[in-house]
Amino acid sequence: MTRMPVLYLSHGAPPLADDAVWTAELARWSAALPKPEAILMVSAHWEEAPLSIGATRPVPLVYDFWGFPEHYYTVRYDAPGAPRLADDVRKLIPGVHQDEERGLDHGAYVPLVEMYPDADVPVLQMSMPTLDPGRLFDIGRTLAPLRDQGVLIVGSGFTTHNLRAMSPAPDAPPPAWSAEFDAWTDRAVADGDVDALLDFRAKAPAARLAHPRTEHFAPLFVALGADADAPSGRRSVIDGYWFGMAKRSFQFG
Repeated sequence: MTRMPVLYLSHGAPPLADDAVWTAELARWSAALPKPEAILMVSAHWEEAPLSIGATRPVPLVYDFWGFPEHYYTVRYDAPGAPRLADDVRKLIPGVHQDEERGLDHGAYVPLVEMYPDADVPVLQMSMPTLDPGRLFDIGRTLAPLRDQGVLIVGSGFTTHNLRAMSPAPDAPPPAWSAEFDAWTDRAVADGDVDALLDFRAKAPAARLAHPRTEHFAPLFVALGADADAPSGRRSVIDGYWFGMAKRSFQFG
């Protein structure tokens, strides 16, 4: 079975799904990947300890946002559940909590609608039990064997994320803090400087402006960990900005 790559993508808010450029980029990206047996999603929007996995049967999506037009609350994504993947996660990480009522949140389903629109790949969402980079990296490393079972591990966040300092229009030039942090992240990933990335709050320029709270950068550490033992082919696949926030997305392996 083909060893699957690992992804970190910037999923944006639900309206990013109306951006023709971004949706086309995601579609091209998934078309170039091997077809996964299952997808394990780690979204910025599910923090729960102990580490938890979501529903393995059909349940409603989690519309975890407020104040948007009605059509964003009628999106469907009826992917099959992934009970076998859930069993494999539990074998790798003892003590995992199962939440069979927890559906996919927008950090999971918004990009999946564009990447796998037929909803024919089983999907399991996993929580982040902490925002500590080192601990998330270790979780990713523990999950790495899933790649050899055809599982696509996806960390879904946003490379810069400061809603109070967004640019006034989707195509506006990015503020300096966003551009500087984005460039630093791209360079650190390309150089394989995992130590700097794990210590980004101290090492990266404008880190506290780029991420006043770090949940949208945190899924990157799970992805880095899942690629830690045999790193190869780390590259940026999507770049650019949306309301000044960096859409930078990476493929590892």
